[in-house]
Formats: sequence, structure tokens, C-alpha cells
Amino acid sequence: MSDFVRNVRLWFAPEQVRDEGGTPDYRFSLANERTFLAWLRTALALIGGGFAVDQFLPDLRWAWRVGLALALLGAGVLCSLRAVNHWVRCERAIRRGEDLPASRFPALLSLVVAIVAVAMVVVVLVGWAG
Repeated sequence: MSDFVRNVRLWFAPEQVRDEGGTPDYRFSLANERTFLAWLRTALALIGGGFAVDQFLPDLRWAWRVGLALALLGAGVLCSLRAVNHWVRCERAIRRGEDLPASRFPALLSLVVAIVAVAMVVVVLVGWAG
């Protein structure tokens, strides 16, 4: 079974993570959980921003409004899925005594947020109606 499939299965059965390696210092597991919760807060903020763009900017051209809203909503969805996957991957690595897994996701998320921010600057400079 591939690591990805195993990780997805562990999303719904986290108690099975205990079968991997030894029991780590609980502080490491708690720090991993705090990081997971921080990613979830980021996902909720992105989702809230997507809804805010769609609901509170009705005078914005439809294409701009929908494009910005979908970019934020999509980033929020990806961020929430990444949160749980990264939690499982880190928990497994901690228990095995391995290095923590590297991820390109923070750079990808930063690029999406930067693109949305630049688009919003354009909208503000050009005006709502374009």
C-alpha cells in the first residue's frame, strides 16, 4: 500500500498511528497538533475571505468576484486537506525517529495569496466597475 493511501486511511483512524515506532515525548505530539490547528485556522480564514469577496463586493465585475472568491475558497480547501495529511506524516515521522517531512505547500499557498492580493490591488486601482 502506498504511503499516500496509508496516510489517508490514518486521517480517519488516528489511533493506528500508535502502531508506528515508539511513543514520543508528548510535547512533540502536542506541538504537531498545535501546528495542525494553526493550518485549520488558516483554512477557515481563507474560506471566510472567499465568502466575503463573493457576498460583500456585489458591484465588482462578476468574473473578478467569482475568480477571487474561488481562488480563496480553493486555497482554503487545499489548506484544510494539507493540514490533516501533514499532521499524519509528521506524527509518523516523530514516532519513527525520522526527520520531519518537507513540504512545498507553504510556498504554493503563499503564491496563491500573493496573486489574490495583487488582483485586489488592481481592482482597487482600476475601480469596482472596471
